[in-house]
Amino acid sequence: FCQEILFPYIKDNVKEYLRAHWEEEECQRDVGLLRKQAQEDSSLDGAVPIPLESGSGEEELERVIQAVVDNVHWQMSLDRKTTALKQLQGHMWRAAYATGHVKGELFEDVVPAIRKWREAGMKIYIYSSGSIEAQKLLFGYSTEGDILELFDGHFDTKIGPKVESESYRRIAASIGCATNNILFLTDVPREANAAEEADTHVAVVIRPGNAGLTDDEKSYYSLISSFTELFLPSST
Repeated sequence: FCQEILFPYIKDNVKEYLRAHWEEEECQRDVGLLRKQAQEDSSLDGAVPIPLESGSGEEELERVIQAVVDNVHWQMSLDRKTTALKQLQGHMWRAAYATGHVKGELFEDVVPAIRKWREAGMKIYIYSSGSIEAQKLLFGYSTEGDILELFDGHFDTKIGPKVESESYRRIAASIGCATNNILFLTDVPREANAAEEADTHVAVVIRPGNAGLTDDEKSYYSLISSFTELFLPSST
């Protein structure tokens, strides 16, 4: 979804978005942050500078907007995660979700399984490298409608990287739960390993489009291809 829908949407629509929102304060803050990042990146190979506007007409405005577009494309080509880039992307995705141009895509087994878990007294949290705002957009404007009510909370990498065990201990402390009472679902073995180091239960999810696993990983981890394969004890 990210690689085939969300990121291409940014590349294809960033110029149109900037033209439409250029005079708005939020857009100007985004451009200012990108310009500051571009200055910090000036020594990097292929870096794209963003000039200041001098207010001399439409042609110059187009030149500045094109520089922002080129900078965004350059950062995305390197898979960079700068705050400046993520902020602009977040605002563009918010507009795309709100207008119906983008919907969060969910596998059909997800919502019924989560409803069942909640009825059994379990709590459900999201932990993602995507920002909490991006998570709420995806689940608020999904192919299943607004399903935010199904989640008890959201975490992103502000709590810590997903490949460090301490992050899972912090989450457990935040929600008032022992790590060994948590099941973490992921498709990334490094994340699974970090969660296990924190004494968290783990299942690795096999879905279409996910990166493949080694034979050792397949034999070591509990694997599922659908949430219906999980049989969880009721909460007490």
